[in-house]
Amino acid sequence: MIDQFLDYLRYERHRSPATVLTYKLILKEFTTYIESEEDGLSWSLADADIVRNWMEHLLDKGEKAVTVNKKLSGLRSFYKYALRQGAVSQNPASRVTGPKREKPLPQFVKETDMNRMIDDNEKWGNDFKGLRARTIFILLYETGMRRAELTGLDDNDINLEAGELRVTGKRNKQRIIPFGDEVKQALISYMAKRDETVSRETNALFVDSKGKRMTGFQIYDVVHKSLAGETTLKKRSPHVLRHSFATAMLNNGAELESVRKLLGHESLSTTEIYTHTTFEQLRKAYEQAHPRG
Repeated sequence: MIDQFLDYLRYERHRSPATVLTYKLILKEFTTYIESEEDGLSWSLADADIVRNWMEHLLDKGEKAVTVNKKLSGLRSFYKYALRQGAVSQNPASRVTGPKREKPLPQFVKETDMNRMIDDNEKWGNDFKGLRARTIFILLYETGMRRAELTGLDDNDINLEAGELRVTGKRNKQRIIPFGDEVKQALISYMAKRDETVSRETNALFVDSKGKRMTGFQIYDVVHKSLAGETTLKKRSPHVLRHSFATAMLNNGAELESVRKLLGHESLSTTEIYTHTTFEQLRKAYEQAHPRG
């Protein structure tokens, strides 16, 4: 039946040799497992519990959820074919739910690297584009706002005296984010240079050289170039700075609920992923430092 199924994929479904080989390996792995579990057991006698046990076996071996789900999908296809051929009375794999895919931990820049980049005056320069890039970088890192929130900022959203700014987040919900003296000084320097360099066509805080509001893509480009060569991270997006903000806050003692409010998350569970990030930092520190780690 397995050979018939592979021929069906090859000749009727016109699947590639690589795809057919993948199915073959999945079915071989499954049949080897069930035969080792119980004498006389075969794929035609397997039930949903056996399929679940196989999945748990794969996870225990260290396979990722995405890989296990692909194998389960392949097994479902085989049993669906066998059911049509009358070789089995049910599809045991169809009654099994695959494991949830692991959410990748947020990528972030270490505090020491962030401090070095921000304090490197030669990196930024004192012209309009340099001051703008540094201010965008600092704002994203020191407030944790989203790219779209930063793009939508107007001058009247900034209260330099109070050290606060108003952002409009998802579903047009507004929140107030405090900022410190470093952000204040960066804003003052940038706004002064902007007003003497560019004729604005808008009230936008961040504008391009033509005086128009910067787009999300332009903000992304500024951050990507600012991080290029400074970090080994694969992602160099504005969201990395948001992740870096949250991680730095938690690493320095901020309460999870406070970070949730600053980030504008609806649910605390969304913010909790950063606790896993900080735990991974602790784990790495332990493994590197403890003599028996």
